[in-house]
Amino acid sequence: MIFSKIPIGDYVEIAVYWIELNLGWLLDIISDFLGFMITGFRDFLMLFPPLIFALLIAALAYFTGKKNLKLAVGTFVGLLLIENLRLWTLSMETLSLVISSAFLALVIGIPLGILAAKSDFFFNVLKPILDLMQTMPSFVYLIPALIFFGLGNVPGMIATLVFAMPPTIRLTNLGIRQVPRELKEVADAFGSTPWQKLVKVELPAALPTIMAGVNQCIMLSLSMVVIAAMIGARGLGYQVLFGIQRVDIGLGFEAGLGIVILAVILDRITQNLSPK
Repeated sequence: MIFSKIPIGDYVEIAVYWIELNLGWLLDIISDFLGFMITGFRDFLMLFPPLIFALLIAALAYFTGKKNLKLAVGTFVGLLLIENLRLWTLSMETLSLVISSAFLALVIGIPLGILAAKSDFFFNVLKPILDLMQTMPSFVYLIPALIFFGLGNVPGMIATLVFAMPPTIRLTNLGIRQVPRELKEVADAFGSTPWQKLVKVELPAALPTIMAGVNQCIMLSLSMVVIAAMIGARGLGYQVLFGIQRVDIGLGFEAGLGIVILAVILDRITQNLSPK
């Protein structure tokens, strides 16, 4: 080789350990906040008895699905099956992790998508970062998450957040950029401020695309639960991992079936929330 190896890995390792050494106080604050959020969602979900929770989610599926009785019945039966398999507590832990991760991803991702749509320079800076987040194997960023936050739900949530955020940003950016120019010109002709034009014209017109990003964000969050279990995240993913370690096909299949049921329910509800 003409050139010696560039020690990129060494630089990254130095940066990670510098952050751990000098910003430990900030990492502790973030860890406490995220842990509080996950625990809060879990405790709220566990307030409801399984039967009542299944009825509420079935009613939500029924009304969001434009009174689709088949969807409501399927949702109710699916949740009762999770309870019958003795996976209810694990499912609520998984759901709390998914909701927390997706909520943060949307809170961060949608504003970034709006900024990217408004500034080509910002989008060009952001685009390679999004490419890196989407193409980097998820196992790679489990390592710094584990170093920064230790074992548990918080590093799993951070890894899930990194994995699930890019579609939200990309589809928000795409939706706003695809708003017809005529609508923007009409808003300008009526003297709308940039904020009024964004809130009353661009976001409503881009809502179907943004909601597609919301759907993808939730699905990607749920797809990370097994990988997140490798660094201590609780829930159905941990049960699947436990089944793999014990080569217990039945245990792993039941937990996997629970993940599939939650995925289908969340997918159908979020799809129906999107305006047609």
